[in-house]
Amino acid sequence: MSSQHADLLHLQTILDSVADGVFTVDAQLRITLFNRAAEQITGFSRAEALGQPCCEIFRTSVCFDQCPLRQALANGQPVHNREVNVLDRDNREVPISVNAAVLRNAAGEPVGGVETFRDLSQLHALAGEIRKKFSFQNMISRNPQMQQLFDILPDIAASNVTVLLQGDSGTGKELFARALHNLSTRKDGPLVVINCGALPETLLEAEIFGVRKGAYTGAVADRAGRLAKAAGGTLFLDEIGDLPLSLQVKLLRVLENSEYQPLGSDETCRADVRFVTASHRNLAELVEQKRFRRDLFYRLNVVTLKIPSLNERNEDIPLLLETALERFCHKYGKKVHGFSPEALELLLNHQYAGNIRELLNIVERAVILCRGGQIEAQQLSLRPAIPVSRRVEGPPDADSLRQMLLRHRNNRQQLARELGVNRSTLWRWLKKYRLD
Repeated sequence: MSSQHADLLHLQTILDSVADGVFTVDAQLRITLFNRAAEQITGFSRAEALGQPCCEIFRTSVCFDQCPLRQALANGQPVHNREVNVLDRDNREVPISVNAAVLRNAAGEPVGGVETFRDLSQLHALAGEIRKKFSFQNMISRNPQMQQLFDILPDIAASNVTVLLQGDSGTGKELFARALHNLSTRKDGPLVVINCGALPETLLEAEIFGVRKGAYTGAVADRAGRLAKAAGGTLFLDEIGDLPLSLQVKLLRVLENSEYQPLGSDETCRADVRFVTASHRNLAELVEQKRFRRDLFYRLNVVTLKIPSLNERNEDIPLLLETALERFCHKYGKKVHGFSPEALELLLNHQYAGNIRELLNIVERAVILCRGGQIEAQQLSLRPAIPVSRRVEGPPDADSLRQMLLRHRNNRQQLARELGVNRSTLWRWLKKYRLD
């Protein structure tokens, strides 16, 4: 036996003792070594693999556009921890993690490559079990505070009690509202949503209570409000802290007597709805500032659920990233199998001022831009946290508001951002001083 043949046998014996799959290729990418773990993962025997182009045996989802071996041979740099799927002999997809590097001769010239790969099937199965364990009504969390909310939500939903959801923008208040509806006896009825900060006062009143023909210019026909549309179901009033005081009185009547009158009508209607409300503002502080009725606050504050921000539940970021990646890959027909170590480090350390909504937007954009098997750091486009605008306690005086409006060249969106209020609130202030 030649010494070269003996060396190959020794090398094969060493490789067969390794738990990870390993194979080597020559300069033409034909397989020259194939260890026992590679046989077990791919289903192809060593005899079948040797001498074959690696793409015919090691059939991955990136063979022809993002092949790790081709990449390593092209730029001379190793490829680490690339997550891809490989088709085994029976055409079953197996998730693996791949490393690739260049093989060189004594003169330092490239003569082929080596690829090692690890079966991630058990890890993925475990991740699926973890997601299932910590999932609840389209929400996912392993945070103790969130788990406590998940635990009590069915009991709260079973009653007809009014619920107030408190939490920063983007924390998932609407998901909680949907869960309360879906778990309630009203689940077969409609869930109707309205954002109290999205419309001017007159339009908001018409949207909630309905309007009769001729009630105002443009009301050319009777139109049912959200209260009527939510009959037998749930009405979710988002950003309830932005509800004008005049409408707070009317809402209080509905909560106390289940009665209301459409705009422009003397007719009294009955409301058969369960109320769920939400706000990112502290309603108790608004009450002290006389910007929110105390009696309405107590009617809404029967059960209050405080939803933590994402920065208070950092342990959930890996779960949310994985779930978001799966969701958007399905939506856009992409096969992205994970994040590069650099991208993952950035995502885990990012301060999510926009909470879960911001995380979802980041992952969605990255999936759209990703052309390979994993998301790279440069595809994340992480922006620095937006400075928190100063939130004023009430409307500035007329002269100050007029000067600010001039300074922003009548751009109300910029002015609202500076004042830390929504555009509807700004519109009411401008109307108060006849600056509208």
